[in-house]
Amino acid sequence: MNTKKLKTAFTGFAGIAIPTLFVVALLLFIFVLGNPENFQGNNPANLPKPGNVLGTIHAGGIIVPILMTVLFCVFTFSIERFITLTRAKGKGNVNSFVAKVHQKLSAQDIESAIAECDKQRGSVASVVKAGLIKYKEMAEDKTKDKEQKITAIKQEIEEATSLELPMLEQNLVIIATIVPLATLLGLLGTVLGMIKSFSALATSGAPDAVGLATGISEALINTAFGIGSSSFAMIFYNYFTTKIDKMTYSIDEFGMAIVQNFSAQHK
Repeated sequence: MNTKKLKTAFTGFAGIAIPTLFVVALLLFIFVLGNPENFQGNNPANLPKPGNVLGTIHAGGIIVPILMTVLFCVFTFSIERFITLTRAKGKGNVNSFVAKVHQKLSAQDIESAIAECDKQRGSVASVVKAGLIKYKEMAEDKTKDKEQKITAIKQEIEEATSLELPMLEQNLVIIATIVPLATLLGLLGTVLGMIKSFSALATSGAPDAVGLATGISEALINTAFGIGSSSFAMIFYNYFTTKIDKMTYSIDEFGMAIVQNFSAQHK
């Protein structure tokens, strides 16, 4: 895992969101899941009432609020990435936008192509616009030879791309980290629950039925939370990386088209 990316991800929005979500999870664990009405005899020290889901989840123990925080983080950062990537696509369909700009570029109508970028907005449009502006500049430059002009256009597109990609990938490292982290936290909770279960069985005389049931509940609840959080994180991570790859492909494809068009039009 890139340490620099991870450090950057835990600043800004993430630095505020994660502690806030932990506080929310802890309050829910104490006051909602731990409500005495969820337990037999209205005592949180007893077993949950039969069929009471909230009490059953509370029986998962102290690892539960941590896993709840992880689950909340998955959905919070997924919503944040969805909004960001939707904005990055711009106002219209990316493929339609690329086709229009291709048409304008083929007709050497650079000003109209730039105007299409202004209408579209978004990351792809920003990179394409930067490439088109440099294209126009190089077409009017009489001091450089053809190879120098092509190199300048390529460099401009690469620099514009390098400015847009970090914004697209920001906070994805957190979702990626949650995939193994949630599983390990779930496993930790499972182990702690099994330790309690075996301790209940090891008592002299009759086994402690309450302790045994509590330990098994803790183990199963943490396993479910860990696997569920990890699964959601994996699904969202793959979804967002696929969207980013498509945008990056569109940028690379059009960057190549700009260079090839310049090479063909300017001998």
